[in-house]
Amino acid sequence: MPGHIYCFWAGRKGINTPLTSLQTIGKFGYIAALIPQYLSLCKMLPLFALPMMEMLSAVWGNFKFLLHSINIFFFWCWLEILGKQKTSPLTRKPEPEDGTKVKPTSVNYHFTRQCNYKCGFCFHTAKTSFVLPIEEAKRGLTMLKAAGMEKINFSGGEPFLQERGHYVGKLVQFCKEELKLPSVSIVSNGSLITERWFKLYGEYLDILAVSCDSFNEDVNKLIGRGQGKKNHVENLLKIRQWCQDYNVAFKINSVINRYNVDEDMNDEISLINPIRWKVFQCLIIEGENAGEEALRQVETFIISNKEFKGFLDRHRNIKCLVPESNEQMRNSYLILDEYMRFLDCRNGRKDPSKSILDVGIDNAIQFSGFDEKMFFKRGGKYVWSKADLRLEW
Repeated sequence: MPGHIYCFWAGRKGINTPLTSLQTIGKFGYIAALIPQYLSLCKMLPLFALPMMEMLSAVWGNFKFLLHSINIFFFWCWLEILGKQKTSPLTRKPEPEDGTKVKPTSVNYHFTRQCNYKCGFCFHTAKTSFVLPIEEAKRGLTMLKAAGMEKINFSGGEPFLQERGHYVGKLVQFCKEELKLPSVSIVSNGSLITERWFKLYGEYLDILAVSCDSFNEDVNKLIGRGQGKKNHVENLLKIRQWCQDYNVAFKINSVINRYNVDEDMNDEISLINPIRWKVFQCLIIEGENAGEEALRQVETFIISNKEFKGFLDRHRNIKCLVPESNEQMRNSYLILDEYMRFLDCRNGRKDPSKSILDVGIDNAIQFSGFDEKMFFKRGGKYVWSKADLRLEW
């Protein structure tokens, strides 16, 4: 028995092992006695090591398979999420193609989606009832002015629904008095406007546009521009007179669709004499007036490019006519929704940016899809301040 093992065994048995008993083995004898034991142990190691390595290899193989399965699962989830998003980050273009910075010269702020009319072709429908607190709206407008905004247009929905017109009135006054914007305008269906509103806010408003698609009241009702016994055309004429009385430029917006494409409006437009007559081709917007999620279905209102051109040719002698085809209209407007998010219409739907109140103008406007060249090409920049307009009534 080797000396060190003997000493251990003897100690357990209570046997005295004087140092001299180990010394008798000698330094080299002690080492030599250990060698056979270590060699025997080394021979036994492969018997234990090989099964252990095989077991570890099997565990590692299963672990790699588990990791691979987890990666596939998360990749599948990612694809599912992207498929449900309205806009894929692979298709959205955050920067203008020429690399220039977009300036928000003219902005359309649709601060409400609620409306008292039910126009069948509406492309900004009542999907929410949200309206920003007025101080937050003012903060956003101040940011836009600092970024270069010259003109603000308030729209909806119907802008005169909120606080019976006082909400939009206060914003109009703020933009003209505090921000000193060159141009402040509103687009309305006209049904809720009163002369009292003009007395309170008319001096701050440059342009009031009233939507009128036909001078035939039966056609207006077919389209959805009607509210009870009110006559839309009669109301239009009344508002036109108030605009003259309170020195506000008057404008008409018309959407040309299946129900009015053959109408001749030359006499009525000439008599009313608006500063501008915007004539839009009926437009399809997925999620607004087309598709399963839409609140309107526009299919029965759509007209061809040829039909739209025929309407324009019939009214070619109207000097104030400003035509906008689907191509001209789709991406040439900077549109803010009720959350102050820019809406990108390049993919045939309205894909929102983040709110300018959260990320600032420069960040949000990159996802607006705004075609500035088309904006100027369609005549988006014009004499839009009543201080510069010669209002000839």
